[in-house]
Amino acid sequence: MSISLTQILLAIVMVGVAIALVFAFRRYLAANSERRMQAMLLSVGLDPNIISNRDIDSVTSAVRLRCRTCSSEDVCERWLKGEIQGDNDFCPNAKVFEALAKYNADTGEKAHRRYSDTVGSTT
Repeated sequence: MSISLTQILLAIVMVGVAIALVFAFRRYLAANSERRMQAMLLSVGLDPNIISNRDIDSVTSAVRLRCRTCSSEDVCERWLKGEIQGDNDFCPNAKVFEALAKYNADTGEKAHRRYSDTVGSTT
């Protein structure tokens, strides 16, 4: 039994497609993680743009990593939509967000908002 050139090319294409799908899926997960992280920042009264603050790069890198590897995505999603009541104790970044809120006391409005409150708003 010999392998033809067509079979080899087909195998290479299949491997390429599989790799592309893995990268696309990881990019999708990262985008969802970023969205949840920004919504969580909003919900604790922080400006989501704090993530781009170069002064706290090491902190925001750790926050992003914890968010991307979080095992509570479903709980987080439901909490942000207001389907679950209570504190965000499930969040591995809750203490960091609390510390950032204290550090960033001049951010303006401190009201706790949920992701569901911001959906569809024009501001």
